[in-house]
Amino acid sequence: MKKYFVLFFTVLFVALSFNLTAFADDEVFSDEQIEYYKNLGLKGTAVNVYNWGEYISDGTEGTMNVVKEFERLTGAKVNYTNYESNENMYSKLSGGGVSYDVIVPSDYMIGRLIDEDMLVKLNYDNIPNMKYIDERYQHLFFDPNQEYTVCYNVGTTVIIYNTEMVDEKPTSWKILWDEKYKDKVLMFNNSRDAFAIAQAILGQDFNTVDEADWNAAAQLLAEQKDKVQPNYVMDEVFNLMESGEYALATYYAGDYVLMNENNPSLDYCFPEEGVNIFYDAFCIPNCVQNKEGAEAFINFMHEPQVALANAEYIYYATPNSAVVNNEEYSLYDDKTVYPDELPKCQYFENLPQNILELQADLWTGVKSGRLSAESESENRKIYIESAVVAGIAVCFILYKLVANRRKKKIQDLSDLYGK
Repeated sequence: MKKYFVLFFTVLFVALSFNLTAFADDEVFSDEQIEYYKNLGLKGTAVNVYNWGEYISDGTEGTMNVVKEFERLTGAKVNYTNYESNENMYSKLSGGGVSYDVIVPSDYMIGRLIDEDMLVKLNYDNIPNMKYIDERYQHLFFDPNQEYTVCYNVGTTVIIYNTEMVDEKPTSWKILWDEKYKDKVLMFNNSRDAFAIAQAILGQDFNTVDEADWNAAAQLLAEQKDKVQPNYVMDEVFNLMESGEYALATYYAGDYVLMNENNPSLDYCFPEEGVNIFYDAFCIPNCVQNKEGAEAFINFMHEPQVALANAEYIYYATPNSAVVNNEEYSLYDDKTVYPDELPKCQYFENLPQNILELQADLWTGVKSGRLSAESESENRKIYIESAVVAGIAVCFILYKLVANRRKKKIQDLSDLYGK
């Protein structure tokens, strides 16, 4: 699950006069909107959407069921499935044998998908609601020519902590290494976010291409596993933190808001070393089967009514100007959702292949314990013992060679003098 907590958006557009509060089936959309989707010719088709878990308004507690509304207007069937991380989504796509029409990856993963020719270019004529996307969220660093994406949300990582178990508001990621919280830490179960925490502590660039940096970060993560035995989780973090059984968790700031609703004892902080800030965006993978349906779905997600429903359901601030400028949008004045000052942040970018492979290998080593501090110490001990044994063996062989040569030389002299 990834429902991020966006930290900034200022009003750049004039307030738009949309009535965004009605959710009855016959009152949600204007006649013009209804006619537009009816005439797309999508009735009887299927649109396969692959998205983060609980990253869309789904009709619970009186909210808009976005998928059902799209189906109602278009007559299309939406097959909606979830993934937990960018890496899981990438693995599924790269493995082949799947057919998705819409995906919602994060910035660095979008860059990788573009580099590997795994996305198709969008026809923005089929996405007229691009007009609602603030210009600051177009031509972003991962799609500079604005060919492949439509921005959905922005967010950051945070520490979520239980005030019943943690005495003071944390200021550093280092608290996740504190022996005091052994077995009470929940850690990201995806490599990029986990490494970024260690990199922040070490003062590294999150996009470093120095292999020594990645090895150092991996060793720090291994030390954390040894000291506090963190549980590696994604979606599970909600129930685990809401239960009050855990002291600390790493996750996305928007998700904290939802957790706090179910457990008021939870709070959050932005560590002083800095956090990852990121964009999520709608894309179409090259395994698409219904491109027109995909573009219609992306467009629908930025209808003012729909964008508002999503923003208020997932506690994400949105690049959609119709929502940001809507006077009835209550979250805009919430400084938890839209703080006046951003924390120290870094973006993720796509990495070279050799670094991606190194990162994957190191992450496997961290989680398996192969890179644990104890195993490293044990390995060094084994290396030293092996070297000593090898040295003794070499010395013995050299001794035998010298002894044999000496013996042969004595024999030769004995033969020469007839002794």
